[in-house]
Amino acid sequence: MTLADKDMVSQVEIELKQVMNPEFVLTGHETILYEYDGSVERSRPDIVVLPNSTQEVMSIMQISDRYSVPVVARGAGTSLSGGAIPLEHGIVLSTTRMNKIIDIDLRNRRAVVQPGVINLDVSAEVNPQGFQYTPDPSSQKASTIGGNVATNAGGPHTLAYGVTTNHVLGLEFVTADGRLVQAGGVSRDLPGYDLVGLMVGSEGTLGVVTAITVNLMHLPESVRTMLAVFDSVDRATQTVSRIIAEGIIPAAMELMDQGCTRAVSSWMPEVNLPTDAGAVLILEVEGVEAGLDEDAERIVEICNYSEANEVRLANSALERGELWAARKGAFGAIGVLSPNYYVQDGVVPRTQLPEVQRRVSEIGRGRGLQIVNVFHAGDGNIHPIILFDSSEQGALENVMAAGEEILDACIDAGGTLTGEHGLGMEKNKQLPRLLSRSDMEAMLAIRDVFSPKCLLNPQKVFPPEMSCLLF
Repeated sequence: MTLADKDMVSQVEIELKQVMNPEFVLTGHETILYEYDGSVERSRPDIVVLPNSTQEVMSIMQISDRYSVPVVARGAGTSLSGGAIPLEHGIVLSTTRMNKIIDIDLRNRRAVVQPGVINLDVSAEVNPQGFQYTPDPSSQKASTIGGNVATNAGGPHTLAYGVTTNHVLGLEFVTADGRLVQAGGVSRDLPGYDLVGLMVGSEGTLGVVTAITVNLMHLPESVRTMLAVFDSVDRATQTVSRIIAEGIIPAAMELMDQGCTRAVSSWMPEVNLPTDAGAVLILEVEGVEAGLDEDAERIVEICNYSEANEVRLANSALERGELWAARKGAFGAIGVLSPNYYVQDGVVPRTQLPEVQRRVSEIGRGRGLQIVNVFHAGDGNIHPIILFDSSEQGALENVMAAGEEILDACIDAGGTLTGEHGLGMEKNKQLPRLLSRSDMEAMLAIRDVFSPKCLLNPQKVFPPEMSCLLF
């Protein structure tokens, strides 16, 4: 469906307003806010709906199926791979009004939430009782649990605790034709196919999630947070491998290079990050108090062996909070360096981090682009940030080409195309470099069972030539 199909748009709008509050069925200029997400692409939907219940989602999908109208489910719009862009126009289904924490069961360490619940709000709700929801993407103040499920989001503490899929026990979702499916929710080892595992990371191509059962964890008894300062990214990344090789698994190991620390320092001077260093590592160990100081001391020894300029220990909750505020505010701080930036998301083996980071720098120099880096060094999930000015002719095309070269370098190093942001519409063209045609056809066969008309987030994940024809 496109804006040219005015009669169909009008009929679909009429029927949508019959099944939900007309106030939350948007058309015309009201849809402009939903034509973009956190990526660099744009495409405007014909209609935006903001349902408030599972029943409304079912009704929306039944109308979509009847008229063969594409639907893109959208959370907070923080996607960095174009996952929430309605390439074929149609309907954007925003889950922002489905933002209730339905149930908290601390005895069984579970919570049931709607997809529009903000990630950080789950932990805020249970922290006073000594619990937390562990997945912590840098966007956790804004991103929703539903969006985290769609991309299988990670975060700084992925190294020790895993990504979203490791913390989702169950899902309620609506199929492309409006049927309701319950998967998991009670145990990690239910009989039958693992539909929960299949849905997490499917980027909205298999169904619209309407409720999520998540696992809660106890807050750690104690934490030690350190900042290690190095002359170069090379030495910092080598240190990461040495720490893991020693058998120490920190809760987090996050790297920021000089360009990033300068941006953060300009934006958050109270953190007092070194601006003359080549790179800094934020390192954290947590667990029971006994033995934690020994782990921290061993990490300091390894950093010093790797010729760290200094290693600082956060001496208070305030200092720890400031370090993490600096790390999680890094993407926002980059705005002081450039009017626009493009974030990539690839994964490489930890031992390949120095080589790949050198290649990233070469790509930037070769294309006349400044690239700054902030990433989850512990699990090799890199996030090169390419700076540019979209008002310059050809700038966006140059940046996108650089992004493709960076991902090619990740694949060549034995890595993959995404660690937590999804393939979306920006990396799907490179999937054939990673998977064989038969691999992708097997996945498409599964997709077609759930969405035989290819109405759910079309032209995402898979290469365009293997996706559905435009409606």
